Amino acid sequence: MHKSVSGLLFDNDGVLVDSMPGALEAWVEWGDKYHPNFELKASYMGRRASDIVRELVEPELFQEAYEFINQLELDKSITTQAFQGTMDLLDQLPEGKWNIVTGAGPELALARLLAAGIPIPSTLVTAYDAKKGKPDPEPYLIGAERLGIPLAECAVFEDAPAGLIAGQRGGAAFLVGIGEQTLDSVADVVVLSLEGLKYSDGVLEIPDDKRLR
Repeated sequence: MHKSVSGLLFDNDGVLVDSMPGALEAWVEWGDKYHPNFELKASYMGRRASDIVRELVEPELFQEAYEFINQLELDKSITTQAFQGTMDLLDQLPEGKWNIVTGAGPELALARLLAAGIPIPSTLVTAYDAKKGKPDPEPYLIGAERLGIPLAECAVFEDAPAGLIAGQRGGAAFLVGIGEQTLDSVADVVVLSLEGLKYSDGVLEIPDDKRLR
């Protein structure tokens, strides 16, 4: 499969890097204190921690609980690693043609990217840049705007159905789901990882043997 796109927008966690082991530990510890028996379900993936915490605690506890999960995730960010295929694809991308749009706060986003050895674009979009988080399209609209490329000319790479919905609502040209959990999502194509994907002269190539659908 070949798709012409001018820009590429990547979610970070679950797409470029594997931060899940540390995140799971952090949220289990957070749940023990603020929401017993809490599970980090698939429906929470791709959403901002602030939005999740706001749903689960009383308003008067929000700031305290939010700061606690931020610190826990930051403490455990050192375990973050780049997925296989991430660096191979990023090395092919021209400067100014790709961006990272993450639901993590700036400190946590930088910590995870640095731990995984991912180059940090100057146009990076974090949870603090948008008034609304995914599945609202605002984060991806900002990510495209900072590149100076319309979202309608960009591919969005997401491991979370909520993130793919955000890209769809913003009018992204192409939606790439990462992982089996996106098989039933709005993704145009689903792959297991970024391994084997290529980008050259404005064309994204996804080998057929890498597609899950």
